[in-house]
Amino acid sequence: MPIEFAPSDRSTVGLEWEVMLADPETGDLVGRAPELLGLLEAQSASERHTVTGELLTNTIEVTSGVGSSVKDAVDDIAAAIAAVRQATDPAGIELLSAGSHPFAQWFDQRVTEKTRYRQLIERTQWWGRNMMIWGIHVHVGVEDRDKVIPIIGALSAFLPHLQALSASSPYWAGERTGYASNRSLVFQQLPTAGLPWPIRTWRDFEGYLDDMVRTGVMRDASEVRWDIRPAPRWGTIEVRACDGMSTLTELASVAALTQCLVEFFSRELDEDRELPALQPWFHRENKWRTARYGLDARIIVDSAGSQVPVRDHLAAVLDDLRPIAADLSCERELGGVEAILRGGASYARQLAAADAAGGDLREVVQHLIREFREGPENGTAD
Repeated sequence: MPIEFAPSDRSTVGLEWEVMLADPETGDLVGRAPELLGLLEAQSASERHTVTGELLTNTIEVTSGVGSSVKDAVDDIAAAIAAVRQATDPAGIELLSAGSHPFAQWFDQRVTEKTRYRQLIERTQWWGRNMMIWGIHVHVGVEDRDKVIPIIGALSAFLPHLQALSASSPYWAGERTGYASNRSLVFQQLPTAGLPWPIRTWRDFEGYLDDMVRTGVMRDASEVRWDIRPAPRWGTIEVRACDGMSTLTELASVAALTQCLVEFFSRELDEDRELPALQPWFHRENKWRTARYGLDARIIVDSAGSQVPVRDHLAAVLDDLRPIAADLSCERELGGVEAILRGGASYARQLAAADAAGGDLREVVQHLIREFREGPENGTAD
């Protein structure tokens, strides 16, 4: 099955951010997206950003245009959120984002009335209904299709870093899970989700998709839900491993790190240097470790099995990427990663908010609502 890869400018950026709708008093989710989306979608038709629905009616998704820099894409997202607030504020709806809602129950939520969503739920049943998860997607343009699969292979070793920085789902249906990112382990239960298969070439990817379509597993490449995947329609590599970011500044930081890593590996290929690779079982273990321990995880960083704290490895990687960030005009946004390392990711701030409130998860939701409006409460916002 030949798969065309759309032309795309190198290292351009696109962002998608899934946002929850909540009652401002109780903090519980409200399934009111359908009453808002008609107007919001029409208003965004002439803008760079878009506002759309998602699997559940308690969610909207805002999407940037194609940004020549992270700042361009983030400005689009900020404009989209401002437009959404013009509808939600008068309607008495609050916004927040995290990988999971601290106490909402799956059986209280409604599925959006679209055929593809109904088909997904029909096939996946209980696991599909439990997909009360929110994430971000970061697209980075790749100018040469033959680079896509090698970059995905190398970038997969950095999915744990991105997962640890974004981890924001320590609670699930009112329970403290003991995981920094419970979302990442829930999402991989879907049959086409999780870590990418270890393929080496574009032809291998075409063969994989041909197998999936012939056997009725999926209809096209858009149903490949890997943690990192090719996005042929847009000409990008799409990183999907991250929990929903709780603040716009942190979204910008993770986007900048992703963009810089893709550009770094692209330059390595330009110089005909072989990209590093880890064994698939190391990728699997690293994913579990950062889902469990977040920024306190020790990860495997090379094929020999060397292990270092993810915080230390991130600090070293940031030093290596600074020249690339300067070339891509995202030094400020990449610097925000250090702020997350100093102040803690969202999962840690949620746990602290719960402890301060004697375990009252309604206060955790209020904390997330405030952060979504004002930035991180630990001072990571500039």
